[in-house]
Amino acid sequence: MYKSILVGVDIGHKDLAKALIAKARALRDAGGAVRLVYVLEDIPAYIAAEIPRETLDTRRRDALADLRALAAAMDGDLEAEVRSGAAAAGILDAADEHKADLIMLASHRPDLRDYFIGSTASRVVRHAQCSVLVAR
Repeated sequence: MYKSILVGVDIGHKDLAKALIAKARALRDAGGAVRLVYVLEDIPAYIAAEIPRETLDTRRRDALADLRALAAAMDGDLEAEVRSGAAAAGILDAADEHKADLIMLASHRPDLRDYFIGSTASRVVRHAQCSVLVAR
């Protein structure tokens, strides 16, 4: 069905990620690719200035290691990528760069905060140039 599927992953919720990955593999064409993307939210500059550079580098390295371990646990035929910035923008940029024809992500039940600032899933749905599957 899909040649290039991008799965937005929150490594803090591995059970949801595993369910999404299983769905992505079922929807992928033979020879298609599934790419896992995790976006590290930027730390405000006034805080980042006080954190040693090694700590920030370690944070990124650990996130990539966790994502690769998740990919390996799901039989390893997945690509993994860590980006920095706003989650929705990172997912949309990755989808454009990799010419994804489907973006998959999990969504939580919206709360009052989401009505004021919006959720990552709603931003991706509004701005994606390809199909989006949001799982709950």
